[in-house]
Formats: sequence, structure tokens, C-alpha cells
Amino acid sequence: MPGWEWLTHAKYTGIFILRVLLKAAMLFVIINLLFALTNPIPALGTVSIYNLLAPGRLRLPYGESESSYNLSLYDLNAMFASHTLNGRRNSDEATVLVVGDSSVWGTLLENADTLASCLDQRGLSMDGRPARFYNVGYPTLSVTKDLLLLDRAMAYQPDMILWLVTLESMPRSEQLATPLVQNNASAMRNLIAAYGLDLDVGDLRFVDPDFIGRTMVGQRRALADWWRLQLYAFPWAQTGIDQVIGEYTPRSNDFDENISWYGFTEAGQLDDSALVFDVLDAGMIRAGDVPVMMVNEPIFIADGANSDLHYNFWYPRWAYDRYRQLISNHAGTQGWNYLDLWDAVPSSEFTDSPVHLTPEGTQVLCDQIAMVLEG
Repeated sequence: MPGWEWLTHAKYTGIFILRVLLKAAMLFVIINLLFALTNPIPALGTVSIYNLLAPGRLRLPYGESESSYNLSLYDLNAMFASHTLNGRRNSDEATVLVVGDSSVWGTLLENADTLASCLDQRGLSMDGRPARFYNVGYPTLSVTKDLLLLDRAMAYQPDMILWLVTLESMPRSEQLATPLVQNNASAMRNLIAAYGLDLDVGDLRFVDPDFIGRTMVGQRRALADWWRLQLYAFPWAQTGIDQVIGEYTPRSNDFDENISWYGFTEAGQLDDSALVFDVLDAGMIRAGDVPVMMVNEPIFIADGANSDLHYNFWYPRWAYDRYRQLISNHAGTQGWNYLDLWDAVPSSEFTDSPVHLTPEGTQVLCDQIAMVLEG
């Protein structure tokens, strides 16, 4: 009967759909299990449109504005695969890495106005070869973050390293606060173990994904970030925009009378153990035979209220003076090539923080470093 035939057909159609759904669910589970067991994300990160179908980026990806054709992610392979350093072809050039914080990366600066670009435009040479400067700075203040990036960048066999540091990137208590360090827990723990760093491998800020977190579902953010970075390659190539520069709040020039710095209140309390000289030493060891110039970067020097107590919003005068003494002594003891440019740039050439420079301020810093490199 027609009615019974319809019911029979519906019954088998329902069974068919159920089987398809069950098979799809099983396949989904299997794929996620394999994803968790094999962890293909690091290998995927090496696959990039940049330096192949689009030019490499002049600085590491960082930012959260879609209009800047940029984003922050934690995959070091993907970050470096997108960088022009990964696409270098001329073996006759000397490769110089410029390492440091947001001032090196170039907050509020166009790519052409960063320190690396400025030095690149000087036509400097090294051992008879033209020198090419690569910006591997990254925002957030932590020399441990610098070590993580330097360790990864050594794969490109640089000929020299410029490493810019400041006191705010040196307190031991703040080294693991940056998300890039926290989300590269395995690599960071390896560095801590390899160089005997006085940092806690069990720090709760480290991100250690569980089994579910290693599945494709658990790593959907990493996959999406990798894909978004690739999609940004073409608008980046067309516009060169990786940072939207708008209005900003100028750095403070007036301060209160509080002169504490990370719980310290006087020079006698601040010694080598409070600052991570062991991390800087590790970077020197990691560099091996590659020469490193350590640069104490310029800071804003205020002239407003209580400027007799503070250089700027970050630094009570006693703390920064003590730091300069400590790093100078350590550099001398270790035989570093050390350049102290703390007051090299006029205060008028700082933007929204004690270390962010205007294009003109960057030129002043560039002049000072270039003069030393030219010998």
C-alpha cells in the first residue's frame, strides 16, 4: 500500500542518515585523536604565502586591528615564516638581527621609520659585504621574550646581533608575564634548563594544553590565526600597512612622590639577583661566535613635577641610576660590546611611552649606532 511504502522508505532514509551521522562523528573523533597525537601545528606554521606569493613582512606579526592587516599569534614558526628574514636570498649580504621591545618593533612608526629600516638605509658594510638589518623586535617588555625570539632567529645564521634593552624589561618577577613566552612553554622550559636560568619551569602562567587542548577543536584558535595571517598577505603586499597609526596619549611629564620600583625603594636593595643578567648571558652564549652589541636604549627624561625624583613614568631616578651601574659593571666583567645611549635622544622625540620614539628620534638613535658600527 502506498501509505506503508512511504513509512518503509522513511524508515530506511532515517537509518541511512543516522549511519552517515555516526560515521561522520567517528571520523571527527579519529581526526581529533590523530591531531592530538601528531601535533601538526608546528609543521603547518612553516607553510606560508609570504616570501612566495607575497613579500615577507618587515616585522613580526603583532596587533589586533583588522584594518592593520596584522594579528598577534603564538606560533613562532608561522611568525618567522611570514618575515622577510625567511625569504632572504643574497648570500653576499651580512645579516644583522635587531632584537628588542616595542621600540625596536616600531610602535607608532611606519616600517620605513623603524631602527632596522633606518640602519638598512645607511648602506653600512660588514667584512666587505653590504649589511642588511632585520627587525625581529617584538612588543612587551621582557628580555626572556627576546631570548626566545633570538633562539629561534639563530636558525637564519646571522652575522651580527643588535640587542636593545632597558630596565623595565629586566625585573625577574616580570619575565614570564608576556603571552608569547607563556604560550611557548616547551621552548621556554628548554631554554631555562639549557642555560640554568633562575626562572620557574613550573610557573602557573605557562600554558600547557591537556589532551583535549591538543586536538583540532582545542587548537582551533591557532589554526584560525595561521589562516588569517595568510589571508592578510595580499592586502599587506598591496598597502604595506601592518599598524594603524592614529592619535595617542603623550608620555607623562609630571609624577607623584612615590619612588618605589617593583617593591624596591632604594639603591641598596637592587642588586644583580633582582635583574635577569643570567638571561642576557644566555643570549650571549646562544649567539656563539656571532658578535652581539648590547645597547641600553634611550629613555624619555622628564622636566615636570617631581622630575627630580623620576626620570619618567617607569623609572625613579635612584632605580635607573642603579641599573645603569649594574649593567655597566656586568658588561665590563663579561666582556660585552656594550653601548649606553640612555640620554642620546632629546625628550621632545618620545611619543606615548618612555622608550617609544618619533621618526626623528629614531634617526638620532640610528646615527649613534651607525657611527659605532662604522668604527
